[in-house]
Amino acid sequence: MASSLAISGLSVAYGRTEAVRGIDIAVPTGRVVCLIGANGAGKTSTMRAISGLTRPSGGKILLDGIDITGLPAHRVAALGVLQVPEGRQVFAELTIADNLALGAYLLTDAAEVARRQEQVLLRFPRLRERLGQLAGSLSGGEQQMLALGRALMGKPKVLLLDEPSMGLAPLFVDEIFTIIADLKREGTTILLVEQNASAALEVADDACVLENGRIVMSGPAAEIAENPAVAAAYLGG
Repeated sequence: MASSLAISGLSVAYGRTEAVRGIDIAVPTGRVVCLIGANGAGKTSTMRAISGLTRPSGGKILLDGIDITGLPAHRVAALGVLQVPEGRQVFAELTIADNLALGAYLLTDAAEVARRQEQVLLRFPRLRERLGQLAGSLSGGEQQMLALGRALMGKPKVLLLDEPSMGLAPLFVDEIFTIIADLKREGTTILLVEQNASAALEVADDACVLENGRIVMSGPAAEIAENPAVAAAYLGG
């Protein structure tokens, strides 16, 4: 199966500290790949390198065969790689409607923007009820939905989800993973970084385990979940 996203030999360094050390990840079209590991393993550094927020120190990132390594974030986003960042990072002083509109900032067709917004609101009915409300007044779970809806406004080729359940109440965690499962069924290509390894492995097709900046294990998510070392380290087994 062709890869929407193909990462080879990716390294990320901050000064003399190497956070990511020559990793390979393939994210095939229409599949969900999860990246699990402890805090400080290099998961967010990997996501930032893919999305153009951090310049890699080595390796290549290909999107549908096109080299996007080191491109600035706005160009990566324009090519269809859209990130929902850790901590949500909505524009708190703008309304929900304005936050969503920013997700489609490259579009000049107002009718298409409206059509995409309607699709997002059908998926997130809570946002429809609060369109004129400031994003900063939403709960953490609602802000996560807004951040995800903002990314979906851009019709991503590859959706990068960085810790979507972090800090959320259990009810919202369940809801977020239901949405991820829905997106998977619809054929959305997703790279998921998630502290809730059990939920991530359940929704993903494939998985990679990252330790100290290196991939130490990869394969079908169901097989990774059954590995005793993974269970002991990340699943409470």
